[in-house]
Amino acid sequence: MTHLLRGATRASLAAALFLAGCAKEATLPNAGMPAAVAPATSNATVANGVMMQGFYWDVPTSTPAGTWWQNLGSKATELGQAGITAVWLPPAYKGSGALDVGYGVYDRYDLGEFNQKGTVATRYGTLAQLQGAISSLHGQGVQVYEDMVMNHFTSADAQELANGQYNVYTSFTYPGRNNTYSTYQWHWGNFTATQQAPNNGWYQWKAYDFQPYANGDAYDNLLGSEIQYNGNPANVNETISWGNWITTKLGLDGYRLDATKHIYTPFVNQWLDAVKGTSGRFAVSEAWFRNLGDMNNYASATGGRTSLFDVPLHYLFSDMSNGNGAWDMRGLQFAGFTEANGPLSVSFVDNHDTDQQGGALFSPVANLKMLAYAYILTREKGYPCVFYRDFYEYGLGAQIKKLIAIRKANAYGAANEYTSINDANVYAYSRAGDSTHKGLLELLNDGSTAATKGITTPFANATLTDATGNNTGTVTTNASGYGVFPVGARSYAVWVPGGTTTPPTGTTAVAFNVTYSNTVSGQDVYVLGNTAQLGAWNTANAIKLSGATYPVWKGTINLTSGTAVSFKYIRKDAAGNVLYEGGSDRTFTPTGTSQTRNDTWQ
Repeated sequence: MTHLLRGATRASLAAALFLAGCAKEATLPNAGMPAAVAPATSNATVANGVMMQGFYWDVPTSTPAGTWWQNLGSKATELGQAGITAVWLPPAYKGSGALDVGYGVYDRYDLGEFNQKGTVATRYGTLAQLQGAISSLHGQGVQVYEDMVMNHFTSADAQELANGQYNVYTSFTYPGRNNTYSTYQWHWGNFTATQQAPNNGWYQWKAYDFQPYANGDAYDNLLGSEIQYNGNPANVNETISWGNWITTKLGLDGYRLDATKHIYTPFVNQWLDAVKGTSGRFAVSEAWFRNLGDMNNYASATGGRTSLFDVPLHYLFSDMSNGNGAWDMRGLQFAGFTEANGPLSVSFVDNHDTDQQGGALFSPVANLKMLAYAYILTREKGYPCVFYRDFYEYGLGAQIKKLIAIRKANAYGAANEYTSINDANVYAYSRAGDSTHKGLLELLNDGSTAATKGITTPFANATLTDATGNNTGTVTTNASGYGVFPVGARSYAVWVPGGTTTPPTGTTAVAFNVTYSNTVSGQDVYVLGNTAQLGAWNTANAIKLSGATYPVWKGTINLTSGTAVSFKYIRKDAAGNVLYEGGSDRTFTPTGTSQTRNDTWQ
């Protein structure tokens, strides 16, 4: 049985699968061994947190820092200092070959450890390099979310006769891994259908998990060998076991679930209950619906277990970009899934799919992109996601950093849409602030000329400055909070009371050095304390120190300056056995930009 496949080059051939990824929406009309690593914190989102997608479509296999994992690890300090609180990693497991971007999944238990498909490393590097990158990110208080691809497998080890009808590549026995971590094997009976060369046609021998819904925009068959979850409890249990295994192996703080509108929804719920559960870890799903009603329906079907990427909002930004000054900016009022269901929304401007030239979802916000970033980074609702390529390769990093600083300092309190003041060129929005944060007034202008707006703000008798630096001078409001605020042509402004964009306290890079020699193989030393940055006294979230200069264990952690902390050193093994050092809790107050502690285990 042949079906349309979303994704123009989605073949089952190993030679083609390295191009495969999660841009899976192409041609259908109306179109997304080292020890385990400790997680960063018990709660995978923080107040006014900002996520980064830590990759793009075809990242280089070699960077100045080494592999992609080494590249991300080398940027951990910068990301932590910039206010990035979580990084979404690409699929970390073995695909069809050395160049596979991870979505053409072959072996989910091979994180760059086994010689399979002609390579030990994945496109991004080895298991040791991956765990090193995660440790570096965790050391800076940056959480880590992994991309979970659960719809399909590709590039089977052998062909077999499916249902007595089709000779298809559906035998996955993983001889290179030789039953390490799991003895589970996959054969044609574990799947409903497969997509095969030479014409990428579909061969189906079982009913798909669900019928199309959302006017045909969600359907089962997608890519490779389609895993059956409805009526196949062995597949369900194995995928749950894998989810728990990789969570522990990598110390994950959360998950990005790939292509969930193609996966049997009750299974998605069951997996989230069993793996994410009540752990405090975060989950966001790629349910690529342009229609807000379909987004709301999927959120209802998953019962709030997972956040969703705000796809409708992305397409509004894309429309703004394509209009390039002609689009009506009032379209940003109360916009997208972010406004409809803020607690479950992950807002974004672009991602690896929308940025992939020639890809199925290519819809970049090429013009006026910083207006879109100003929108998501100051909004009351939604969890904003910054795109690595925008930050590092498209020259927007400095401006995004400034907006994140504004977010952390001022984006608090009740929001206000200025529906009677907004027009086709200028959109205004404010946050009233709270008892410790002064709030902000934002203006976005896609017009070709500078503009001014008279606005009654929440800030009475206040002097405001543009914290972005795009406008000089100040604006003083009257007793009613009214003032006249400028915004440049094709630009944005974020006016803040009091003229400060820096939070009351910054961060101090604290170097922890503790001498301790009473360890054996498999045991490591961690630091654990009363703040989220130090694990909030949850031993599962303690920060691992490096034993490279044994018996001195070292690590650097960004802590809030001027806030006293209590902590202890602990010893922990892979099984979770914990030994606390003796004596009272250690206490100190981080000060300055950097600080060093030289301690001896008590």
